[in-house]
Amino acid sequence: MRLEGKVAIITGAAKGLGGEMAQLFAKEGAKVIAADVTELSYEAQNVEYFPLNVTDTAACEALFNHAKEKYGRIDVLVNNAGITRDALTRKMTDDQWDAVIAVNLKGVFNLTRLVGPYMQQQGGGSIISISSVVGVFGNVGQANYAATKAGIMGMTKSWAKEFAMKGGNVRVNAIAPGYTMTDILKTVPQDLLDKFAAMTMLGRLGQPHEIANVALFLASDEASYITGQTLQADGGMRL
Repeated sequence: MRLEGKVAIITGAAKGLGGEMAQLFAKEGAKVIAADVTELSYEAQNVEYFPLNVTDTAACEALFNHAKEKYGRIDVLVNNAGITRDALTRKMTDDQWDAVIAVNLKGVFNLTRLVGPYMQQQGGGSIISISSVVGVFGNVGQANYAATKAGIMGMTKSWAKEFAMKGGNVRVNAIAPGYTMTDILKTVPQDLLDKFAAMTMLGRLGQPHEIANVALFLASDEASYITGQTLQADGGMRL
């Protein structure tokens, strides 16, 4: 029960990594608000669905106010919501660029600018944003996605400094997962999956629960002296 008594907000929590985190956090004692544009693909005790488009500033404020009014505190924020709109740069449209920037970058900013200062006043908290190894290494056809995931790392370092000011005691970290077997990868041909696996030192792809366990660690008091970091959970990927 490493999160007993804590209140957590997780975006992009309908399924995939976010869904895995929401269910794990609840099992570990947290009251979880699972936010997403679509309804949850699972049912779990102590997990509450909240409809949210992270690009909508007013909707983010509504979620923030709901959490405060219902629970009286916010201990953990996981910025997990994200999308891809892949294309080679010479073929990438304004819409493809703008959509990814809006969700993956501004969407992270929208909630953090509310929750971070609140956690400062509260006297502590943990903010976790999901980046990607693509933000570390780059990737062909994903300039928009790579820009946002690298941007998350920069915001993480800035917020770790900002929200610790005046004794705020807010820890801010990021996770950069490697290729992980979510629904998106289940549509990828096996020969490509084998190629991705061969890029790792462990010789395999990640599983959603392995990334969720990293998030659980960062959310818990066990990570009380870790802030401003990006943890690469990628099996030792080499690109």
